[in-house]
Amino acid sequence: MPHQEEPKGELTLRTVAMPADTNPAGDIFGGWVLSQMDIAGGIAASERANSRVVTVAIEAMTFIAPVKIGDVLCVYTDIEKTGTTSITVYMEAWARRNRATDRVKVTDGTFVYVALDATGKPNSVDK
Repeated sequence: MPHQEEPKGELTLRTVAMPADTNPAGDIFGGWVLSQMDIAGGIAASERANSRVVTVAIEAMTFIAPVKIGDVLCVYTDIEKTGTTSITVYMEAWARRNRATDRVKVTDGTFVYVALDATGKPNSVDK
């Protein structure tokens, strides 16, 4: 039996793909997947920074397989690097098909967030 790849990182977000999130071809719109990943990355970065964060860059993003209506989208996050004010988060999105335990990697990407203080200025990340 071939070895199934395991998600890298910590499960940070899980949501169901709904019909309203489809593109004209009937697959889930890539922008919806990207926004779910951005939410998950923001959660991970905010927890790491112990402050508010904003997205400043998407360094890479690869769509590997489509997400279908009814799939449970699971986003896993892994902090790759912490700078003075920035946090780089690698993410993988996996889809559980038909609410089953079988899952397929659908997207991965690397997002960069900047920690902000209460006034909205870049803030040092606690090391």
